Amino acid sequence: MTERKPPGVSFESFVDKQIREATERGEFSRLEGFGKPLADEAAPYDELWWIKRKMHREGASVLPPALTLRKEAEDAAEAARTAVSESQLRRILGEINTRIAEALARPPAGPPLRLKPFDVEAAAAEWRRAHPPEPS
Repeated sequence: MTERKPPGVSFESFVDKQIREATERGEFSRLEGFGKPLADEAAPYDELWWIKRKMHREGASVLPPALTLRKEAEDAAEAARTAVSESQLRRILGEINTRIAEALARPPAGPPLRLKPFDVEAAAAEWRRAHPPEPS
């Protein structure tokens, strides 16, 4: 928009005309956020909005190490339940048990860990009950 406002035309109508013409050319349809709702104006201003948006875009989170490990333990338990083989179950639970043991030896910062290593043998027995061998 390098065009200057002609004399005798009100500023408001000049700007409206520029917006209308740009809309007709489709220049606003390529903007980031096109078609998405506007942010809530009643929400309090957050100085770190841009950091939070970037973290959300990149899938990053900032949890204390203890909570991160709790989440990983939940995910490992679910992955072990859906494992395709007993060896895969043992590998999954072995890896998370190693991490839990390290965290119990040196508790991470943040809330209490409240975790104990998984009983791999009990989980394997449960998996074998749920997946009986196919008759030959």
